[in-house]
Amino acid sequence: MTGDEESTGISGHRHGHRTRSLTGTFGKTEIAVPRARLVAPDGKTTEWKSQALRAYQRRTLAADALIAGSYLAGTNTRRVRRALAALFGGAVGKDTVSRVWRKVKSDWDAWNTRSLAEEPIVRLILDGTVVRVRLDRKATSISLLVVIGIREDGQKVLLAIKSMGGESTEAWRTVLDDLIKRGLRQPEFLIVDGAPGLDKAIAAVWDNVPVQRCTVHKHRNLLAHAPERLHDEITSDYNDMIYATTREEIEARRKAFIRKWRLKHRAVADSLEEAGDRLFTFTRLPPSQWRSARTTNAIERLHEEFKRRIKTQTVLPSADTAAMLFWALLASGQISMRKVDGWQTLATKPIDQPIDLAA
Repeated sequence: MTGDEESTGISGHRHGHRTRSLTGTFGKTEIAVPRARLVAPDGKTTEWKSQALRAYQRRTLAADALIAGSYLAGTNTRRVRRALAALFGGAVGKDTVSRVWRKVKSDWDAWNTRSLAEEPIVRLILDGTVVRVRLDRKATSISLLVVIGIREDGQKVLLAIKSMGGESTEAWRTVLDDLIKRGLRQPEFLIVDGAPGLDKAIAAVWDNVPVQRCTVHKHRNLLAHAPERLHDEITSDYNDMIYATTREEIEARRKAFIRKWRLKHRAVADSLEEAGDRLFTFTRLPPSQWRSARTTNAIERLHEEFKRRIKTQTVLPSADTAAMLFWALLASGQISMRKVDGWQTLATKPIDQPIDLAA
């Protein structure tokens, strides 16, 4: 028995092994799976079962994701088989591709309808990205609306991804209403990209929850309001303000920013004032959380990785497959998410004291 099994009081004995064939991204290989009998407290014995290799499993999750990804990208079963023949040593037939696709589709449907009542979510990150898909034989831009939850222990988890025509209030309400319908409890803190439709949707369902507007998105907004020759100066002043180490320093530097840019280029100052105190909601949290609470970067990084994976395809075959591909990258383990910075203090509630906006 392993050390873990010994430490939990499990006893038993091994009796040889059985040979299993496993196909992965490394090709087809033979592995020896140990056989063992476990002795229960009542003296009865049961067959040991591997948690790493499921019963009747013949392919790794990464292999199934590769097969399904090729299919979702718009390739038919015969072409997938031919394309992956060299990698899998001819072990993937047309029937295998069809079975994998049906399994992935079934898992996707179950994931979209799963209960969220037991998820200990305390924070949400919400953002959207644009992808090109084929609708009625024409290339069309759609929005993928993504919601990441942060659990009490700081672990990030994908909660929802929906393909919509845009980021309107109605589109985001569809996403939020579905989360609530499946039992998601009210979060304690929200991080958003600043899209007007999302702000209105949140106000309709969680009006009393503190909202942080992404500081990276606002930085881009500021630069869009000024000529390029001023970008470096704006960036320097903005970073000095956003990355100050105390609430008092942030308040002082915000006032200095507003006064300076009202005179130098008023559109920049107006853009910063438009964000209000939502740009600084992170200051209501312990400083150890500021880095993870300031931006929607957790989703931005997923967007970047997703688009890197599909960059050879200028247009995806459909809106549904775009959302499934995004989900499959995480479900298969090809992309993983770590805990947020400052997770040790997540139990600390936000203080009810916005920063002073007087300039």
